Amino acid sequence: MTRGSIAIAGLGMTEMGKVYGRTATDFAAEAIALALDDAGLAMHEVDGLLVHGNLSPEMNANLQLVLGFRDLSVLSTMSAFGSTSATLMQYAEHVIGSAQAEVVVMVYADAPLQQGGSAGAAYAAERRVTGMDSLDHAYGFYGANIGYAMAARRHMELYGTTSEQLGAVAVAQRQWAMRNQRAQMRTPMTIADHQASRWVAEPLHLLDCCLVSNGAVAVVVTSAVRARSLRQPPVYVLGTGQAAPGDSRRTDREPGIHTGAAASGKRAFAAAGVGPGDFDLLELYDCYTYTVLVTIEDYGFCAKGEGGAFVEDGRLGPGGSLPTNTGGGQLSAYYMWGFTPLSEAIVQARGQAGERQVDPHELVLVSGNGGFLNYHGTIVLSRREP
Repeated sequence: MTRGSIAIAGLGMTEMGKVYGRTATDFAAEAIALALDDAGLAMHEVDGLLVHGNLSPEMNANLQLVLGFRDLSVLSTMSAFGSTSATLMQYAEHVIGSAQAEVVVMVYADAPLQQGGSAGAAYAAERRVTGMDSLDHAYGFYGANIGYAMAARRHMELYGTTSEQLGAVAVAQRQWAMRNQRAQMRTPMTIADHQASRWVAEPLHLLDCCLVSNGAVAVVVTSAVRARSLRQPPVYVLGTGQAAPGDSRRTDREPGIHTGAAASGKRAFAAAGVGPGDFDLLELYDCYTYTVLVTIEDYGFCAKGEGGAFVEDGRLGPGGSLPTNTGGGQLSAYYMWGFTPLSEAIVQARGQAGERQVDPHELVLVSGNGGFLNYHGTIVLSRREP
């Protein structure tokens, strides 16, 4: 693919958070309608639909039939967990570049929250565990909290990283969320608040962990040429990359310390012809504060093991030298898996972020992560025509 040959032309975002009484399909329909209107396109002009598969059984290829899309030339459901946004973007890049499709819609939607139920219960559906998977459970390894807590603890033991340094990530993102009308959490937060929040899985406090949200995000992707004739300023896709290091649980593997960001970032940076020092802002997957810290290291913004000292001085927050997760991210704004960093990146690159707008905003790094730091995806976006 030629650098910058495709562009993001439309963005649709529903209300997100504790929005009850709606299904994932309802949210998807609204987000897609908003994205097409944003781009100035009609439904019949869409010839590609890429669905982000998640825990909702509704998010599959049947969305074409339910939503009324006709005569599609490209239809697929994909899931690489939180890195899926980059996977979908790569696919869109290939099918548009090979003229198999001209206008592709990417959509994420989910509605795990139920009125009267807890956020923790939203993803706690029981499933039968057999075979090798049962070994983890026999040792008390249940759910994402434990996996990320173990990775964070290992980083602390190796490099002296502290809980307060993780807290600096949460505080910076809350400062951004206070400027974002869409954010679920907009009350001020201090390091003391972070430290006082209850343990979820040591060394992770409650305020180290992301939100759970109902809602949807849809993105319209087309050729750069077509995008320039549409309603919104194009956001050019300069490079993409993905990596899946996996976790064999062998002693020579440390995916929680050396993540797929290193390989996926290298591929995306090479395609875009850029390096870490070229970016104006970062939109990083932040299911936990630790994820931000280790991703920053593996993208090369600081050396391995120096992430704690790198983030603790406030450089990630408003007025800092490396604005990161400028809408509040998944820790304070909303949890739409990899579409959270992607949606905020689009808003920032367009210059439409209002009170939280970062300047300059020429080059934006978008990162996605899945599993227990097992899967990774990277997108490089630019507001300027290559």
